[in-house]
Amino acid sequence: MSDFILPDIGEGIVECELVKWLVSEGDIIEEDQPVAEVMTDKALVEIPAPYKGRVARLYHQEGDIAKVHEPLFELIAEEDEDSGDSASAKTPSTAESYTKNVQEAEQKGQTAVSDDGETEDFILPDIGEGIVECEVVEWRIAEGDEIEEDQPVVDVMTDKAMVEITAPKAGRVSKLYYQKEEQAKVHSPLFAFVPREREEDSAPAKAQQQAEPKSSESVPATAKSTTSPQTRQRIPASPAVRRLVREHDLELADIAGTGKDGRVLKADILAHLEKPAAAKDTSQASELARTSKPRRADTGDQEVRVEPIKGMRAAMAKRMAESASTIPHFNFSEDIDVTDLLALREKLKPEAETRGTRLTLMPFIMKAMALAVQEFPILNSRLNDEVTEIHYQPNCNIGMAVDSKVGLIVPNVKGVERLSLLEIADEVARLTEDARNGRVSQEDLKGGTITISNIGALAGTYAAPIINPPEVAIVALGRTQRLPRFDEHGEVVARSIMTISWAGDHRIIDGGTIARFSNRWKGYLEAPQTMLLHLG
Repeated sequence: MSDFILPDIGEGIVECELVKWLVSEGDIIEEDQPVAEVMTDKALVEIPAPYKGRVARLYHQEGDIAKVHEPLFELIAEEDEDSGDSASAKTPSTAESYTKNVQEAEQKGQTAVSDDGETEDFILPDIGEGIVECEVVEWRIAEGDEIEEDQPVVDVMTDKAMVEITAPKAGRVSKLYYQKEEQAKVHSPLFAFVPREREEDSAPAKAQQQAEPKSSESVPATAKSTTSPQTRQRIPASPAVRRLVREHDLELADIAGTGKDGRVLKADILAHLEKPAAAKDTSQASELARTSKPRRADTGDQEVRVEPIKGMRAAMAKRMAESASTIPHFNFSEDIDVTDLLALREKLKPEAETRGTRLTLMPFIMKAMALAVQEFPILNSRLNDEVTEIHYQPNCNIGMAVDSKVGLIVPNVKGVERLSLLEIADEVARLTEDARNGRVSQEDLKGGTITISNIGALAGTYAAPIINPPEVAIVALGRTQRLPRFDEHGEVVARSIMTISWAGDHRIIDGGTIARFSNRWKGYLEAPQTMLLHLG
């Protein structure tokens, strides 16, 4: 006999509410069988059994607050009931068992068998550190669709990136629990499906039921009309037709199919779309108008369009407000003559293009920054939360702010100090394309040590960038202009001048440090051939 000790169920969580017991005292349970549902301040979590046995005692009632690292229930192992021996030696394994389950959920998601014994719920797993919900951006499937294992089923947007969720196994989709643009909760059901092997096993039984005399003939008509949506026959239609239905926000059940066995054809969709708008359900239209109508301003007849701040925009708003209010920024601006750098790039471009690489100024700027950081490592450091330690980072992972369709994204090129210019250029191209498509991986967003914001690519010269915590410095590149300058002979010549604006964390970076660092970086860019002396 041993107590199941409630393990750590989330970073920083010390207690949770016991929402529902899934077992009773005296029940025989199997290993990994769900025994309780608990609610933390982040999500609903299902607690599995550590091993097979009999539940001897429940230490909490539903609604009670359970403490982490304290007993949740008492369990008698199966072998202990047979031999009468103590099972106290198993107690340490309970936390390990649950941790293993959580890790597996993070890797491939979990499924839970529904009450009907056929369908399974796909449980949305952890998709990023600290993320408790995400926005459903686009369903790639519809109810009734056949899916294959690892097939992409939905795109969701966290506050960091777009994430593609794949099917855990082959089967048929029976229900989508969320609509497009709704917020899905981590550790909650995302969609329901019937696994293919279970559907195949039940097919002979269904065929036998259909062969038997139907008893429904004696059932009153009123009872027949109460059939639940789950028991309705699936409407036959091809994936292409289902996609067309989704694109026009239609319901497959509302369209009369003219194909064999009532199959809905593309022609049926087009014919349905040509029907007068008055034929559509007026209650649905009025509801849509009510929910989508913008709020009106207090004065005049002008309408105010209200749009919630979600996803990456919400994350950016929070992080930037926190950075501006908690980090004292020291700003420093400078002009850099990039005439020789532009000339060098023009000479190297043809060779880069032969290997399919687009060579911009960014790889040179990043490489020069990584070299300058080696002399001024404090620009590549982090502060701990208590502001008592400086953590010097071993690699120079340079982030670049990308203005994407889903908001500002800052992926970073890892280990710039070790990469060649061509390797940096390839990484910049890859990350830029992924960011603009909103599909940057979590790995590409983690671990940045210093950031470049190329505001000059759009417009502007000088800026006052806000530091991207936990980094301690950021630079904004202004646009490059042809401006008059004096040469060594006092003659006025045209030079290409790029303006830059630094922001440093004034708690550990003073004006002299950032000025000397900027001068070293500027020297590499104004005389790019000098970088050759320091390349490994």
